[in-house]
Amino acid sequence: MREHTTTNRVLLALLGLVLLGGGLLVLAGGADIYRRLRLTPPGGWPLTTPHNVLIPGADQIRWTVQDWWWLSAIAALTLLMLLALWWLLSQPRRRHSRRLSVGHAPRGTVTVNDHALRDALTTDLDTLPGVRRARARFLGPPTRPRARIGLVLNPGSTPGHVLEDLRDAAERARQSAGWDRLPTDVRLGVARHGPHRAE
Repeated sequence: MREHTTTNRVLLALLGLVLLGGGLLVLAGGADIYRRLRLTPPGGWPLTTPHNVLIPGADQIRWTVQDWWWLSAIAALTLLMLLALWWLLSQPRRRHSRRLSVGHAPRGTVTVNDHALRDALTTDLDTLPGVRRARARFLGPPTRPRARIGLVLNPGSTPGHVLEDLRDAAERARQSAGWDRLPTDVRLGVARHGPHRAE
């Protein structure tokens, strides 16, 4: 599962639980469930009977006449909007699958989904010694694609050896697809060291 997908699901689950809990508390107060079922409402919760409101009128007047109230309200809403916008922009854009031509002669050419080739190359790269995580994509026209590869290396890995193995993996992908050439852009990163415990 991708990191963005996991983060989104966790955040949406937490937000959903908060909204569900708040909604149930409001419903319990509005439907007078506390009195009917002889339950004790949460301490300090204002909505315990159908006649209560979330913010009493006296508190509304007291807060709105304070100088800091409107500034705080506007700042909080602005921060919430910026966080929502940041979350939206940080989502990976869904890329539509493309078709890549595999083979030379027109009658022998096969058109395949680039996801299949990408996944095959990524799996091959993930098995290379010293590679912690790999990601491959195909760009460019279907008949003359180029590969863009991102690798995260284990701490202490030798980039030279990894690049040699990567060249072999890219060559295997090129040969299996029957392309004359496959230009490859590579981006390397190194995973962070875990915390070391001193004795």
